[in-house]
Amino acid sequence: MVGSNFKIGDEVEVTSPIHNMRGTLFPAKIIGKSRDKTKLKVEYNKVKAKIDGKFSRRKRHQQRNEVEEEVDVALIRPLPPQENKYCCFKLGDVVDAFFCGGWWEGVITDVMKDSTFGVYFRFAKEKFEFESEELRLHREWVKGSWLPPLQQGDVSNTKEPKPQMKEDFVQGTQVEICTDEDGFQGAWFAANIVKVMGKDKFLIRYKSIKTDDGKEFLTEEVDAQHIRPCPPETVVVESFSLNEEVDAFYNDGWWEGVIRKVLRGPRYRVYFKGTKDELLFAHSDLRPRQDWIDRTWVMASQALKH
Repeated sequence: MVGSNFKIGDEVEVTSPIHNMRGTLFPAKIIGKSRDKTKLKVEYNKVKAKIDGKFSRRKRHQQRNEVEEEVDVALIRPLPPQENKYCCFKLGDVVDAFFCGGWWEGVITDVMKDSTFGVYFRFAKEKFEFESEELRLHREWVKGSWLPPLQQGDVSNTKEPKPQMKEDFVQGTQVEICTDEDGFQGAWFAANIVKVMGKDKFLIRYKSIKTDDGKEFLTEEVDAQHIRPCPPETVVVESFSLNEEVDAFYNDGWWEGVIRKVLRGPRYRVYFKGTKDELLFAHSDLRPRQDWIDRTWVMASQALKH
C-alpha cells in the first residue's frame, strides 16, 4: 500500500520537485491519499505556496490549490529528530537553515559572535546570516535511518540508525584518491594502499596514473582527507536527468559533474565545476554520484550546483 509508513495526520517534510528548489524541505501534514491511491495528499503553509508560485511557470488558475498537493511518497520523509539544544555548529558543517517557510541546505562558512553563523547556499550563490535556533545539522532519510547517524543526546522520533560502514584502510585496500592540484578538483582516481604510514597517512599506488617515464604506476603519500573507499555499486540507471549530479569517467578518473543537456543516444553534456569545462559523454561513461559522509555512503543531493 502506498505510504504504508505514513498515516493521515502525520507531520512530515516534503522535498520540492522543482529543480531550482531541489534539496529544500517544507513542513507539511498528510491529509489523505490521491484517488488512485498512488500518492499522498499533503497540506503546506501559505509561505510555501507563494515560493512555489515564484519558481514555477504554471498559470495562476493552476496554483489556486497549491497549499494542498498530491506528492509521490519518495518525496516525503518523517520529521527529523530535534537537535540537542547544546549542539555546537562549526565551520564547514552542512546544515539546513529555516528560510521562507522551508529548510534550505547550505554550508557554514563563517562563525561569528552571539551564536550567529554565515551560511552559503549553492543554488543561490549567496551567503546569509542565521542564528543557531534557525539551523539544524543536515541529515538524509535513507532506508529508515538518518544519515549522518544520530549522536548520543539527540532527541529521536525515528528508528535506531543502522550501523555505519567501517573505514578500514589497510594494506591492499582498494580506494579512491582526490587531489587539490589545479585542474584536478573534483576528480577521484582508483588506487591501492601499499602501506599505512601512520594514523592519517598512507602510501598508495594508482591503478591508472603512471610515472613520468611511463614504466610503472605512480606511488605517493596521501593524507586521510584525500582518500575514501571505492563507492558501492548502485542500481543500473536507465537514464540521467537534467541537472543531476553524476561522476564521469575521463582521463583515467571519475570527475564530479552536473548534467547540463540530455541528448539522443543517450548522450549527455556534463559541466565540471572544478575545471569549468563542459564535455560530451555516453551513458556508459557516467555513474550516479555518491558522497562519503561520516564513513557512510549517501547519494548526492539533487540540488542544482552551479
